[in-house]
Amino acid sequence: MSTVYFYEMLTKHTVAHCDQDHLDIVISSRATTPDRTAYILGQSHEDPFAVMEQDARMLVEYGATLLAIPCNTAHYFYDRLSRSLPVPVLNMVQLTARQAKKMGCTKLGILATTGTVASGTYQAVCEAEGLQWAVPSPARQSALMEIIYCQIKQGQRVDMARFMEIADELRAAGCQQAVLGCTELSLIKRDEGLDSFFLDSTEVLAKETLAVCGKPSEGFSF
Repeated sequence: MSTVYFYEMLTKHTVAHCDQDHLDIVISSRATTPDRTAYILGQSHEDPFAVMEQDARMLVEYGATLLAIPCNTAHYFYDRLSRSLPVPVLNMVQLTARQAKKMGCTKLGILATTGTVASGTYQAVCEAEGLQWAVPSPARQSALMEIIYCQIKQGQRVDMARFMEIADELRAAGCQQAVLGCTELSLIKRDEGLDSFFLDSTEVLAKETLAVCGKPSEGFSF
């Protein structure tokens, strides 16, 4: 569903007067790609990279000149993947951290899968951009994973009281913003509405995709 939402964002926010004003888009949504978090945490020996690389090469062969990956956890493989391809790959994590900094954030909360948190992907990018960061406590991180895997991925409505408790912990830690650093979490913003404390990584990626492709955009929240 997060890929559907990304595609919807690209379409919705393009300034267009006819079909031909929109981007030419080819989507690979291989649901059987091995779970990224399970691999990163050593809970699975199925390396997702081979599948990701194969699909990326298929997109390039089809004619794609730019790749965007609407999955934060997959960016654990970003360096390896981008080196193997002849076209640029947008770095969702880096773009999101830079957007937070541009908006005046000095300490960013990281709401993401345990795989993303454990890999340090966001932490490293934040430090490179001069941002402080915070992650949920182990108990709250476990609760966030339940929201991602047992509610959103299963098409269930999110327990918003529980989600806001996790976010409030980051507020209390001094974060001016928290990134929705899992594209499943972007669906909470779509379905429930969230205030400006939450920076949506899917929205950041969509806006940058349109900009790099030279398409005028409108209606983004920043």
